[in-house]
Amino acid sequence: MMSMTWVRNTFLLALIFGLDSCVACAETVTVYTNATFPPLVLNTKIGLYPELVEYLNQLKIKDLQFKLKILPRKRLQSMLENETMDGIVIGMMPQWLDDATRTRYLWTDVFSVDSFVLVSAAKNPVFFDQIDAKDHLKIGVTFGYVYPGIDEWIAEHKLIRDDAPTEERNIDKLMLGRVDTIVVTESVLRYYTKTHHMNVGIIIESLPGQQTERRFVIPKSKQGVFEKLTPAIRNLSGDSNWKRIQAQY
Repeated sequence: MMSMTWVRNTFLLALIFGLDSCVACAETVTVYTNATFPPLVLNTKIGLYPELVEYLNQLKIKDLQFKLKILPRKRLQSMLENETMDGIVIGMMPQWLDDATRTRYLWTDVFSVDSFVLVSAAKNPVFFDQIDAKDHLKIGVTFGYVYPGIDEWIAEHKLIRDDAPTEERNIDKLMLGRVDTIVVTESVLRYYTKTHHMNVGIIIESLPGQQTERRFVIPKSKQGVFEKLTPAIRNLSGDSNWKRIQAQY
């Protein structure tokens, strides 16, 4: 007759191996981003994107495990266009990838919404409806960004585009007087002014045009991942825990 100790030890070993097996069979999904600036990414664990990736892991979506990885924008876009993308991308808009109809790639629901604002120095204010094309003002924009409804306004008023690698760098240029005005997302400006204690000295004006609706973009080769991830992203809009995380940024 088998002893109770042997039975118990056998059960524990089976449980351990069973758990190891579950971990081993989980698919690791690389989540790419080109963002390297707050509040989207402060480091690999802090920021809107790292915290969302970690939260998705906490939700235990099917057999998926997510891991964030940063890539330069050109390489990221090249991988998508050349169909060599081996993961998914966080925080993109269809217009940024020339996929306004959402037919080229798979797109999740929106997980975060932002707006673009026009910012200028209070000592030299620039207003959206008071720009004279003859002034040839220099406007700071972010390299690789598409600004639906705003790009046309920039061209119409003959503003001189001055590209920067990040929105944070554009704010720096404005403060140094190297550009007359900048287009920046409200969340980035809000975080920057908070951390740099900038309570005065700038003029902020809301801009018309489409809001920044952040989604996950997924190559069609990852249809299985898309089908598992989509319900979780859709449910974020009513998730109080996710709203609490978002509120930090």
